[in-house]
Amino acid sequence: MGALKPWHIAVLVVVLILLFGAKRLPDAARSLGRSLRIIKAETKSLHDDDRDLAEKADAQSGYQPLPPQQQQFAQPQQPVAPPVDPVQRVREN
Repeated sequence: MGALKPWHIAVLVVVLILLFGAKRLPDAARSLGRSLRIIKAETKSLHDDDRDLAEKADAQSGYQPLPPQQQQFAQPQQPVAPPVDPVQRVREN
């Protein structure tokens, strides 16, 4: 049911020629080829970047973490007043 028959392709070609004209079809095919080439190059570079990041992560996994630092006791802070709603402040005045 999903197989393309030769007459399906012929009808598609005729419709494309009627819609775009015979002069524009080669330019459209050329620009489609360029776009596909660009997409292929970009996906390959993304794949290479991911592989490079994975190699860096593997190389850095041999490092030992720093020992935890001792926390110094903080001086007690003075109590902070709760925030005041500006609308309520205007109503009180």
